[in-house]
Amino acid sequence: AGAAGVACSKMYKALGAKQVIIVDSKGVINQERKGLDASKQELIAQTSDKSLEDAMRGADMVLGLSKAGIITENMVASMNANPIIFACANPIPEILPEEVAKIRNDAIMGTGRSDYPNQINNVLGFPFIFRGALDVRASKITENMKLAAAKALADLAKEPVSENIKKIYERTTMEFGREYIIPAPFDKRVFVWVSAAVAKAAVEDGVANVENFDVEKYKQELEARI
Repeated sequence: AGAAGVACSKMYKALGAKQVIIVDSKGVINQERKGLDASKQELIAQTSDKSLEDAMRGADMVLGLSKAGIITENMVASMNANPIIFACANPIPEILPEEVAKIRNDAIMGTGRSDYPNQINNVLGFPFIFRGALDVRASKITENMKLAAAKALADLAKEPVSENIKKIYERTTMEFGREYIIPAPFDKRVFVWVSAAVAKAAVEDGVANVENFDVEKYKQELEARI
């Protein structure tokens, strides 16, 4: 329930997630917890789950932003079919991909590390969120701007990947699927796709300070900078 976890939970809810359960060092933040500060009271889930093990039972997805080894194989085994597991603790994730692979062949696994598929790294987001915001002189970063960045990454992941990027990551194939659900940080198209999406969202939200914004022209300008 740190800053990153709270921010991610808000985005998941904005994207339509129906049930988000947050766990801190003392367990699940639910209606039975006492002494919660104001920031954590906003995170309360109506559930009987008390521990991380409880919360992961039957879960569709788990996002780890905590410490190494906190997720066990038994926890992963108890999750729903085709679970998504983002274990983002660095340098050692909450559970290693090879540990997950031993017990499940239907999981989508991501970590913060470049030596595993699906690197979940904020370098895919913040430089280009700021690039788009600065280029349209946005007065603030809105929720829609962040969601636009996420959608741009999701859309780009479905596009063909150049041979050059495959060579950088020493992979023969990088096609959308379990082993490739998010663009690679060295894919230069991320700069164009995310920056443009964020700038467009800023204009649509009325926080930009430019006139006659043309997103296609802006994309061409971005491509010229690469």
